[in-house]
Amino acid sequence: MTTQRTAADEHLAEWADRQAKAEAMIPVVGRLYREFGVVTSIHGRTLLGQSSTDILKAHRFARRVDIELNVDDTLPMLEALTALDPGPASVDIARLHRRRLEAGADQSLEDFLRAELADVVGKHGGDDMPSTDVVLYGFGRIGRLLARILIEHAGTGHGLRLRAIVVRRGADNDLSKRASLLRRDSVHGSFDGTITVDEEASTILANGTLIQVIYSDDPSSVDYTQYGIQDAIVVDNTGKWRDKEGLSQHLQCPGVSRVLLTAPGKGGLPNIVSGINDEMIGDDDKVVTAASCTTNAIVPALKVINDEYGIVGGHIETVHAFTNDQNLIDNFHKGERRGRSAALNMVLTETGAAKAVSKALPELEGKLTGNSVRVPTPDVSMAILNLTLEQAVERDTLNDFLREASLYGDLHKQLDYIDSPEVVSTDFVGNRHAGIVDGRATITAGDRVVMYVWYDNEFGYSCQVVRVLEEMAKVHPPVFPAV
Repeated sequence: MTTQRTAADEHLAEWADRQAKAEAMIPVVGRLYREFGVVTSIHGRTLLGQSSTDILKAHRFARRVDIELNVDDTLPMLEALTALDPGPASVDIARLHRRRLEAGADQSLEDFLRAELADVVGKHGGDDMPSTDVVLYGFGRIGRLLARILIEHAGTGHGLRLRAIVVRRGADNDLSKRASLLRRDSVHGSFDGTITVDEEASTILANGTLIQVIYSDDPSSVDYTQYGIQDAIVVDNTGKWRDKEGLSQHLQCPGVSRVLLTAPGKGGLPNIVSGINDEMIGDDDKVVTAASCTTNAIVPALKVINDEYGIVGGHIETVHAFTNDQNLIDNFHKGERRGRSAALNMVLTETGAAKAVSKALPELEGKLTGNSVRVPTPDVSMAILNLTLEQAVERDTLNDFLREASLYGDLHKQLDYIDSPEVVSTDFVGNRHAGIVDGRATITAGDRVVMYVWYDNEFGYSCQVVRVLEEMAKVHPPVFPAV
C-alpha cells in the first residue's frame, strides 16, 4: 500500500509541476501576441487563449510524431522569444524545438532563435504590417464564424480588421438578435469574450472590436466611407451572387476595393484553396472566391498524394452534414431531394467539388468524379477518396507519409492526421485544418487506395477563408520555422 501511495503521489506532484509551468506560459504567450504580434502554436495548435490543461494537451499531441514535448523545453523558448524584441510572426515552437535538436546543442537557445527568426528579430514597433478593413456581407453560419476568427486575430490592430457587417433588417430588435447569435452557438459553443450592443449607434463591441451593423438590401448602395471604412475587402457570405458581374456590385460602393466569395464561383473567377494556389491571386483580381468547404477539405490530401504517388483517377463521396439550405421537415424545394426533411433522412445529392478540384489542381482535370450524401448531423463532414495511383503503396507507408506531411509539410496548416479507433464526427468540431485524414480507416490494395478525410465544414472552412483574406490583403506574418 505504501508503494502504491508513493507512486500516486509522485504522479500527482509531477502533474502539478507541469501544470505550474504551463500556467507560467500563459502570460508569456499573451504578451508575445499583444505586444509583439507573435502568434505561437504547437504543430498548428494555437497556444493563445488556452488554459494550462489545454497547453499540456498540445504538448502531448506532439507524441504522434516522436516524443511528447516537455514544458521544460518550451517555456524557456517562449521567454527567449520575448527578449528578441520581434516583429509580427507566426511561430510553431514544436517545429522549432525539433529543428534545434536536429542542429545539435552547440548553439545557445538565444543564438539559435536569433538565427531562425533573423527576419523579425528587433523589428518590434517597426509597424511594417499594414491593416486592411474587412466587411462581412451576410451574417449567417459562415459569417458569424468569420467574425469570431477575425475578432480573435485582432491583436494589436494590424492585419485584418473587422469593421462592419451588412444584413437585411429582420425585426425591430434585429441588432440584439444578431449579437445573440454571435454570442451563442448550438454547435460551436459560446463566444469567448464579452459582447456589448449599442442600439443607438448600431454597433456591436466584441472584445474591443467595434463592428458597425449596416442595414441594406442592395450590395451596390452602401457608402462605407461614411463609417470610416477605406479600401475594404467585402466578404460575401450570402451565396446569392456567384459570378463576376453579380459580385462586382460591391465594387460600386465607396470604400470597397476587393470582394471575396465564400462559395464556389462561376465563370472564370479564381477559385482559391489556401495553401494550394494562393499565388493565383493577382493585384488585378478584384473578385476572388474561396471555393467550397469540400473542395478545401479534399484538395490538400489529393495534392500531397498526387505529388508523391501520382493519381490515375478516382471517385469522391462526401458524407456531408445538413445545411441551412435544406428543409427541417418535408416541404417544397427547387433542388432535387432537398425538399425532404434534413433531420430525418440521408439525402443523396450532387456535389461539384470533384470537378472543382481541377481549378486548384489542373493536373487532375477529368480524373475525378463525385457525389454527396447529406446526413442528419449539424456540422462536420467526411470525404471518402477512392483513388487509383500510378504505383502500389502499403497502408503503413502511406499513413506514415500523410502523418509527416500533416506535421512538417508545406500544407501542415491545411492537412491534419489522426490515428484513433474511437474518434467520431463531433471530435472534429472546431478543428482549424481544412481536412483531417483518419489513418485508422485507410485501406490499400496494390495501387488502389481508400482514404477517409474528416472536415469541419463550418469552422475549418472559415479558417481557410481567413487565410485567403490574409493573402489578398498581404497581411500574413512570416512563418517560422520556414518549411
